[in-house]
Amino acid sequence: MAMQIFPSILSADFARLADEAARVPNADWLHVDVMDYHFVPNLTLGLPVVESLLKATGTPLDCHLMIAEPDRWAPAYAEAGVGSVTIHAEAARAPVRTLREIRKQGARSGFALSPATPVEPYEDLLGEIDMLLLMTVEPGFGGQSFLDMVLPKIRRTRELIDRHGGEIWLQIDGGVSEETIERCAEAGADTFVAGSAVYGAADPAAAIDKLRALAQGGVQDDV
Repeated sequence: MAMQIFPSILSADFARLADEAARVPNADWLHVDVMDYHFVPNLTLGLPVVESLLKATGTPLDCHLMIAEPDRWAPAYAEAGVGSVTIHAEAARAPVRTLREIRKQGARSGFALSPATPVEPYEDLLGEIDMLLLMTVEPGFGGQSFLDMVLPKIRRTRELIDRHGGEIWLQIDGGVSEETIERCAEAGADTFVAGSAVYGAADPAAAIDKLRALAQGGVQDDV
């Protein structure tokens, strides 16, 4: 199982996003948190900034839409050239239609669950999903502490994905660090969003290499 690290630009310098993207040449993708101050109590950036960032980096973008009305806005991000667009279960009113539209526009479809949202009711949606994102903090702010209570949910989700048989990435977002990433990998995650653990380091690229090695070690320990 390949371990992927997605640095979150939520922890980067917003005045220098192109430069910040260049500081992590070994990133698998760049994670972009889009917040609208409605679904979550925070406001970050939107489609115009994402479009500018697409022109400034060759690293694919993974846009996590923490917004109200994702059914309305998600297809536009895919159409703009974003590689992966994730909508929240708690906000989407027509998830199947929206996930299919994201794919139709050429992007990977992602589906996110907040910590208290169970995964089991969404098992029938796995055929529409390329990535399932489990929040390991409450959505809305970077720098929060990892919630250990989500670890059993990661294990259950891995079981559902394996039973389904599709190649679905299992992404973890929130509190990912050198202290937590091995446990998440051991539980079954393979894709990790890391904000302050990368951009708060003196050498962000070296931090990515360390996180990836630790995640791989967590998988090997579980074998």
